[in-house]
Amino acid sequence: MKKYFITGLVTLLPLTLTLLIVIFVVNFLTKPFMGFAMQVLSKTDLQKLNTHILSSEQIIKYGSQIIILIGLFIFTILLGILARWFLFNLLIKFGDNILHRIPLVNKVYKTSQDIIKTLFVTDKNSFKQVVMVPFPKEGSYSIGFISRSSPETCSDSANEDLITIFIPTTPNPTTGFLLLFKKDELIYLDMKPEEAIKYIVSCGVILPEKTIKNKA
Repeated sequence: MKKYFITGLVTLLPLTLTLLIVIFVVNFLTKPFMGFAMQVLSKTDLQKLNTHILSSEQIIKYGSQIIILIGLFIFTILLGILARWFLFNLLIKFGDNILHRIPLVNKVYKTSQDIIKTLFVTDKNSFKQVVMVPFPKEGSYSIGFISRSSPETCSDSANEDLITIFIPTTPNPTTGFLLLFKKDELIYLDMKPEEAIKYIVSCGVILPEKTIKNKA
């Protein structure tokens, strides 16, 4: 009998303690707003409800607490989103200003920033298609990005439509080669620009998920 009593006590006490703490927290959070919430709910049809377990006053009270808790939860989430967004942007701007003021570093940082924005932020089609091109010689290939059609003077001089391709260097993709290729020399890759950048920066260690190619 004693063992059963101790087992029941061990099971009951944590549940009772948890329930008491939850009730205390709920009352603590909702108490400042209970007067207003109950006044609003008392003007609704809830005051007409009456069950064998809960009276209309109890329904209004518990309903007010539920509404207040939901409101506090939503308010906390919105506050966290605003705070995170503000602090994150503040840190980004602070770090950006520091890097722009450091000699030599600012030139590398500014160049990298411009290229990354061009690759991932711009709404244009430039640098959105990854291709393989025969470079630096026939029989070997390099990964590049289609920039856009070449200037008319270049295409007219070659008597053929040319495409401007940027071939980044590894492991620093902020530098590279700007070359003009014929359309039939391009091998189009089913590869995202960010995957190609990872592949280039990692010196070929990080492989892209897809390397399916379709010749134009």
